Amino acid sequence: MRGPGGWWRRQSTPEKVETYTRGSFHFFAVLEFVTIGLTALIPLGGWVGAALLLTAGVHAALCFVTVSRALDWTRGRRPQPVGLLWSLAAVTAAVGATAIGIAERGPDSESVDAAVGGAFGVVVIVGTGIIALGIRERKRVFAVVGAFAAGSGIVAFTRGAPAGESLLASVMVLFGGGLVAFTAIVSVWLLNIVYELDEARETRSRLAVAEERLRFGRDLHDVMGRNLAVIALKSELAVQLAQRDRPEAVAQMVEVQRLAQESQREVREVVRGYRDADLASELAGAQGVLTAAGIDCTVGGATAAGLPVAVQSALGWVVREAATNVLRHGDARRCAVRLRMSEGRVVLSVENDGVSEAAGGPSDSSGSSGSGLAGLRERLAEIDGTLEAGPAGKGLFRLTAEIPLPSESAPSEPIAAVPAVSEVMP
Repeated sequence: MRGPGGWWRRQSTPEKVETYTRGSFHFFAVLEFVTIGLTALIPLGGWVGAALLLTAGVHAALCFVTVSRALDWTRGRRPQPVGLLWSLAAVTAAVGATAIGIAERGPDSESVDAAVGGAFGVVVIVGTGIIALGIRERKRVFAVVGAFAAGSGIVAFTRGAPAGESLLASVMVLFGGGLVAFTAIVSVWLLNIVYELDEARETRSRLAVAEERLRFGRDLHDVMGRNLAVIALKSELAVQLAQRDRPEAVAQMVEVQRLAQESQREVREVVRGYRDADLASELAGAQGVLTAAGIDCTVGGATAAGLPVAVQSALGWVVREAATNVLRHGDARRCAVRLRMSEGRVVLSVENDGVSEAAGGPSDSSGSSGSGLAGLRERLAEIDGTLEAGPAGKGLFRLTAEIPLPSESAPSEPIAAVPAVSEVMP
């Protein structure tokens, strides 16, 4: 999907939050420049106003760079921009001193004093708040805010301002700078939490896969462990008997052959039990897993009761693979699963939003049976079923499986519909 909207939809939730955070603090810098340009340039006019606007532009540009570097540092992508933070502090103090100097030596009027005072407050407050983005220790953040507030009052007082006005300047910088600094601290905290939650969800998906592998390995060990131990012992006994030309060696090897065939049969049963998926259980499991992951999952349409075992198994695998890939890919917020009957065919559709084109089902790159679109198509093809997957509108991905029902298995009455938890999809 092309265009800015498509770029935004392709971003994960943490990336969207990070983009929003960067944009918010970049907007502070833009707002600073625009505010000074509108409020100070006209009253000051000429070279004086242009000089103040130029210094404010340099300060805003430095704020832009500091925001990007500081947020990269909080995510561990680059070292802490200590030099840049000191530079921003120095430029903030310099712009503030320039504004006070203009107030002293510039035109003597109330409009000029108001414009210069506003420029001084905006620059110091924005600079203080953005510096807080690059500081992790809260005590140091408080120290920076307090230092700028105290410095503002001292500079105003030494320049001849009354004690009341100097104190007011300190309080304004303390309140405004503290508010922006608090916003910076909370924004970084929320950004880190969002990334940690996303990593936790990925970890949970990997743990679920690992747990299933362990379960399968445990079942296989329980089946094969005893038989393989007996086969090894009887084979060793048969070798010893054969070396002594004892006729009992043949009987032992016949027993080994029987055990090997029995083990083959038991392994097939384990694999068949693992590969066969009950549709009702898979629907309930998918809804539970997706809901636990924060995705609004609804299941509606017909019940799975009465469908042939082969059909239920194939559709159960479709549900399992689709749910797994909704978790692993994209940034879905809603997922709708619907089962319906249509002219002797059973149709299962899984639709989710907030995902890329590959995120509604397994990747075609997987050629193994039982995983990926290719594996699902092979499984459905065995019972004359079809599988379609692809974009289904703006930000949506739909996977649809259709399987014809044998005439003797087709229900004579419509399957009773079960109410959905909520609307399937807006």
